[in-house]
Parts: sequence; C-alpha cells; structure tokens
Amino acid sequence: MIDEARKIRLLMALRRSGITDATVLGAIERVPREAFVPENFADQAYEDRALPIGLGQTISQPLVVALMTQALEIAWDSKILEIGTGSGYQAAVLAKLGRRVYTIERHRGLLEEAERRFAALRLHNITTRVGDGTKGWPEQAPFHRIMVTAGHAGREPPPALLEQLHVGGCLVIPMGEDGRRQWVVRFRRTENGIDREELWPVRFVPLLPDLPDGEARAM
Repeated sequence: MIDEARKIRLLMALRRSGITDATVLGAIERVPREAFVPENFADQAYEDRALPIGLGQTISQPLVVALMTQALEIAWDSKILEIGTGSGYQAAVLAKLGRRVYTIERHRGLLEEAERRFAALRLHNITTRVGDGTKGWPEQAPFHRIMVTAGHAGREPPPALLEQLHVGGCLVIPMGEDGRRQWVVRFRRTENGIDREELWPVRFVPLLPDLPDGEARAM
C-alpha cells in the first residue's frame, strides 16, 4: 500500500510537470519501478530522482523517463530500439506502449539482471543483446522509434542510428558537444531528409562506443 500511495503521488507530480500523454502515464503506472532498483534503494523507488544501479550507471529520474517516452510519440505497432538497457526500467515502459522493443547494453552483468526482471514481469516483447549501442542493431532495422539513454558527445548522433530509422520515425537522444551541457534532441526522418528539434536540458551518463575491456575479451 505504501508503494501504491507513493506511485500515485509520483504520477500526479508527472502530470503537473507536463506529462499529458495518458498512455505514457498508464505505462509508468503499470511498471513497478521498485523491481528495477537495488534492494537498498527500494524505499526511494517512487521518488522523482535518478538512483545508482552499479558499474557507474543509474536508473533515470521518472520525469526524464516520462518526458523522453512522450517525445517518442509511440504507436501501438511501433518497433523500438533502445540504446542503454541499464536496469531495464525504460525498456519495460516502452514495452507497455509498442509492439516490440530491442534493447542493447554494454555491460553483460546489467543486461542479465534486466533479463531476469523482464522474465519475472512476463515482458515477452523485449529482445536484448550485449553490444556497442552506437552501431545500432542493423539485423533488425529499420525501427519506427529509437531512444538513447546515455549522453552522446557531439552535435550529430551516431550515423548508424539515423540510417536504421524508418522514414516517418524519430530518434530521441541526449547530446552535448562539450560532454557536460546536454540537451535531449529529437530527430525525425522524412522523405526529404532529417529534421532536428532541441527539447530540454538534461544530464546523462556518457554514451560510449565498443565494449568494456573485460566484456570485449569474453565475446
């Protein structure tokens, strides 16, 4: 009951902060955030703050999750690519909205934990892989929607992600040329090219290419 009361307060706060898409709010309501945070942070699961999940990574602030999900404008039949699985929370929210979610994580340990959570919650429309997210998932492209949950240092997104975007689709990604000041940017692929729209400032852990040294040797 305590978690339900905290969840209701969080949903009300998200509404006040500009989350107007009822389907996004519904997805957040149906995904138990406490299942995606370390046990010692479970009492903070419904606070509007990022929390550590190990290996220098975090589970994003609920408002950021909601804003980025809303910015994707997901349709029920969307095929979605997520870069940066982390705890799996964002993928779980996306899975409540789209037809299929493909998610990539650099750290095998984090991905294995996320996979266990997906199985426990019976989220069978999520497919995972360990890999370099900057390269996307060419075997499954094109995607209607792509979300990156790490900050990309540069003015242009990784070229592979734009190449794997369906015409009419959009990519939502945090970006910052100096690696400190970041903005969430939405790119739309049209028949005539790529449209760019800067949305709001944010702070994410960096988007890194390749795999960590130990992971790369294990492949």
